[in-house]
Amino acid sequence: MTWIKTVSPQSDDEVRRATAAQRDLYPIEYAVPIHPTPDGQTSEIVASHSLIPGALHHAFATFGGPEFAHRNEFLTLLHEADIEAYERRSAATGASTSR
Repeated sequence: MTWIKTVSPQSDDEVRRATAAQRDLYPIEYAVPIHPTPDGQTSEIVASHSLIPGALHHAFATFGGPEFAHRNEFLTLLHEADIEAYERRSAATGASTSR
């Protein structure tokens, strides 16, 4: 849970617009927040930027947008390959795969 003061998109038009613009930068797979705020409107990390809505866009535009879609897919593949290699090594040595 975010421990700093946050502003709900439901209670502030500027935050609502900034949050909607942030969502538009990312593929649909990112639509459901992993760590949602209590109202479920956004993720905690996005909410932590709600005190300065103008900065919210800049904080998340770095990793969003169509130009980054291929990079995100590549990073996902690398992560999956790391997990598979870890599980193979663990199985080969008889070690537990629990993390």
